[in-house]
Amino acid sequence: MKLYFATGSCGLAPQIALREAEQAFDLIKVDFKTKTTVEGDYFEVTPKGFVPALKLDDGAVITEGAVVLQWIADHNPERKLMPAPGLPERYRALEWLNYIATDMHKGYATLFSPFLDEASKARFIDGNLSTRFAYLDEHLSRNDYLLGADFSVADAYLFNILTWSSRVNVDLSAYASIQRFMARMGQRPSVQASLEAEGLSLK
Repeated sequence: MKLYFATGSCGLAPQIALREAEQAFDLIKVDFKTKTTVEGDYFEVTPKGFVPALKLDDGAVITEGAVVLQWIADHNPERKLMPAPGLPERYRALEWLNYIATDMHKGYATLFSPFLDEASKARFIDGNLSTRFAYLDEHLSRNDYLLGADFSVADAYLFNILTWSSRVNVDLSAYASIQRFMARMGQRPSVQASLEAEGLSLK
C-alpha cells in the first residue's frame, strides 16, 4: 500500500491508523504547490489533487480522510479500530468521524484561508469553534477517548486536526480535558512514529 500525504496535513490520521493496524505501507510525499510526487503527476493518482489518498496493492485508490480511516479499520478488524458493522457503537463512531470532518476539519480549514484577515479569523474562533471545543472538552472529561476507554480511528482524526492549533492561533489552554487527550495520544507509539516520519513535534 501507498499513503500519499503532505507534511502537517490531514494525512497524519491514516498514517497513525495504519501503524495501529501494524500494516506495511510506503509514505509518498505530495508537493502541494506543484501537485507532484517522486512518482510524477499526483493528479494521476487522484484527480482531486488532495491528500490523503491510499493506493491499495491492486491499484485501487481511496480518498477522503474519514473514508480512508474506515477502510483501514474495516480491513483490520482484529485491531478493533472501530466497532463492527451493525453494532450500535458503530454509528457512534461514524457520528464522531463525520463531526470531526465537518465541524472540526472544515472549521480549521477556514483559519488557513488567505481570504480572511486575522480579526475575522479570531471572531470565527470565538463564535464558532469555541462551542466545538467546549463540547469536546466536556465529552473528554468523562472519556479517555472519543468512544470511551479505547482508541479508535476517530481519535487519530481528532488528534490530527487539533495539532494544527498553534499554526492558526487557536488557544486550547482553557480546555483541560482536550489537553489531556492530546498528551495521551502523544504517548502512543503509532503517533510518535507518525510524527517522526513527517518531521513534526507536538511542542
